[in-house]
Amino acid sequence: MTRRIDVTGAGGVRLAAWEFGDPPKTDPASGTAAGDASAPGVLLLHGLMGRASHWAATARWLSERHRAIALDQRGHGRSEKPPKASFTRESYVEDAEAALDQLGLAPAVLIGHAMGALTAWQLAAKRPDLVRGLVICDMRASALGAASQREWTEWFRAWPVPFATLADVRKWFGEDDPWVERPNPARGEFYAEVMAESPDGWRPVFDPEQMLSSRETWVYDAHWEELAQVQCPTLVVRGLDGQLGRAEAQEMVRVLPRGQYAEVADAGHLVHYDQPEAWRAAVEPFLDSLRDT
Repeated sequence: MTRRIDVTGAGGVRLAAWEFGDPPKTDPASGTAAGDASAPGVLLLHGLMGRASHWAATARWLSERHRAIALDQRGHGRSEKPPKASFTRESYVEDAEAALDQLGLAPAVLIGHAMGALTAWQLAAKRPDLVRGLVICDMRASALGAASQREWTEWFRAWPVPFATLADVRKWFGEDDPWVERPNPARGEFYAEVMAESPDGWRPVFDPEQMLSSRETWVYDAHWEELAQVQCPTLVVRGLDGQLGRAEAQEMVRVLPRGQYAEVADAGHLVHYDQPEAWRAAVEPFLDSLRDT
């Protein structure tokens, strides 16, 4: 089952939320019945350029015991793409806050990848009453700096858009992209998911300029202070070859009042896409532990 649920975000921005999977089954331990609104809520937040459908596989196994919903964040997927000035950190956080409220998920577990993880921990710091657990997937707390933003600007300019076919999308992002160190089919599939057919070929469903605007609101700053304010149990997950290094990840765990650490081998930045089974093995025990608290 795939169901779209419309949400109104900050400033009236229209957002699309998606439920991938059937309602939760009856849990003998808790007595929660299938479809019961009391099933533990999970909100999944994708990263920059991502979309809710990137969480489909995760949401489906989560739906066995949780009410799991993935949000297309502003400027992404099927959600509204408002003016450039609307792409602030505060707006992303307020959107997630509104989604928890309107979907009736709180207190929920937030699972975020990259930028979505930053949104998740900023919301957990701001509204601890809404968040009972947090999973941070491959997002750094340190400032990335101006050089990083310039690299991203040049990278977007290097995209050979429009792509003639989806096979070309998969090949470029999985093999030919200068940022790819070795062939990565999962990366190609990830980017194929965010392309739409237009009269002249395949183009991203997002505006690259809006993505850069979103990124510049957090790339110059460190986010350790907000991380330290997260009171709920938090799992920091990194891919062995991802963007979050082991030393920084372990420091994040130390800074978090209730932090835990997990590492997924043979995975890069797109941990849940690269190694879906290992990702589940890392996350599921943490979620199970929250059910006992």
